[in-house]
Amino acid sequence: MNERISSALVEQRNAEQLQALQQDYDALGNQLARRDIDIEQITQRAASFEVAVPSWGTGTGGTRFARFPGLAEPRNIFEKLEDCAVINQLTRCTSEVSPHFPWDRVDDFGELREFASQYGLGFTCVNSNTFQDQPGQKHTYKYGSLTSTCAETRAQAVAHNIECIQWGKELGAKELTVWIGDGSNHPGQQHFQRGLERYLDSMREIYSALPDDWQVFIEHKMFEPAFYSTVIQDWGTNVLCAMELGEKAKSLVDLGHHAPNVNIEMIVSRLIQFKKLAGFHFNDSKYGDDDLDSGSLHPYQQFLIFNELVDAEYRQQEGFAPCYMLDQSHNVTDPIESLMNSAEEVQRSYVKALLVDRPTLEGFQRDNDALMASNTLKQAFNTDVSPILAMARYRHGGAIAPLATYRAAQYKQNLVADRPSTGGSGSGIV
Repeated sequence: MNERISSALVEQRNAEQLQALQQDYDALGNQLARRDIDIEQITQRAASFEVAVPSWGTGTGGTRFARFPGLAEPRNIFEKLEDCAVINQLTRCTSEVSPHFPWDRVDDFGELREFASQYGLGFTCVNSNTFQDQPGQKHTYKYGSLTSTCAETRAQAVAHNIECIQWGKELGAKELTVWIGDGSNHPGQQHFQRGLERYLDSMREIYSALPDDWQVFIEHKMFEPAFYSTVIQDWGTNVLCAMELGEKAKSLVDLGHHAPNVNIEMIVSRLIQFKKLAGFHFNDSKYGDDDLDSGSLHPYQQFLIFNELVDAEYRQQEGFAPCYMLDQSHNVTDPIESLMNSAEEVQRSYVKALLVDRPTLEGFQRDNDALMASNTLKQAFNTDVSPILAMARYRHGGAIAPLATYRAAQYKQNLVADRPSTGGSGSGIV
C-alpha cells in the first residue's frame, strides 16, 4: 500500500512516545478494571470504528465574504485522495471517502477506484449537487431543483442524481445522499404543499433507479440558501418523505442543520426506533450551519448522540447500520489537521459511550433516579480515553500522535512546488 508520509518517520515518532503511552494505557486499564471493564475489548472496538472523510473537506472553505486559500491545496479528486490517504495513514479510522459530483467527476472511474485502492481507500455515500449551476448547464437551479416549478429543471436534477448512482456503482459505493437548497426567501413565494409534492415526485424517480442493494439518504437543513422556508427543513419532514418513498430511503442527520438547542440525541433515538437512521454528517456549530470541527464546541452533545448509537448496538436493534461521515468547512486551519482532529474526536465519543454501564443506567431509569442516571453518563464522559485511541492507532500502524507526526513530516510544505496555487478551490466549495 502506498504511503504519503514516510513510515520510518511514523515509527521513529512512535518509538519516542511508546513507553509513556504504555504507562498511561496500563493506568487506564487498572482504572477501568475496577469498573469491570476490559480495556482490551474496548481497544478492539475502537480500532474497528470508521468515519468517512468528505472529499470536499480537504480544501479550504470560505464564507460569503472571503476565502483564504491554504498551502498546497488539492486541485482535483486525485489530489484530494492523496490528502485523505495521509489522514487515514495517521489516524487509521478514515479508510472511506465520500465524493461529491460533479466536483469529483472523472472520465475513468475505474482508474479513480484503482488509484484510491493503492492507498487503502474506498468510497461511500456519493453526493449529488443540484444547489449550484454548473458550466454548460441548460436549466438554472436559482429557483429550485427537484422542486422547481419548471418540469425541465426537475428532469435535469433527477437525471444528475441518477448519473451519481451510476458513478457510485463504478466506485463501489452503495449510498446516494441528496441535499437540496430548494425553498423560498419571501412569504408567498412558494406554495408549501405543492413544493413538497414536486420533491416527492422527483425523488420517486431517483428511488426507482436505485440498485437493489443501495439506499438513498435524505438530508434536511433548517435554512440557507432559502431563508424563509426550506422544502426539507427538519427531521420530521425528512422522515415523512423517507417513509413515503420506501425501505431504501432513510434520514441523514447533519449536526449543524438543526434549530438551536434541539435535542438531537432524541431525534437519533426516534430514527433508530423506526429503522430510518441513515447516518451522520459530523461537525459542530455555534450560530447555525457553521460546519466547525467536530467536538470543538459541544463534545458532551456528541457523546450523548453516541450514547444512543451504542445503546442500539447493545440492544442489537434490527436495521441498525448507520454511516458515519465528517462534513466540515475549514476556513482558517489546515484541512488535513482539522479532519484528523475531528476523526479522533468522533472516535473518542464512540469509545466513551462504550464505557457506559448500561445495566446500572437502566436500573436508575426504572427507579426514576434522575441524578444517578445522569451521573452514570457523566462518569463515562469524564473518563480520558486518549490512551485507548492512541494504542488502537499504534497497533494498526498509525501514529500515536497524528497531528505532531503530520507537522514533523512537513507534508504540505513539501508539496508547494507540485501544487501551485490556482486561487480557486479544487474542493468545489466557495
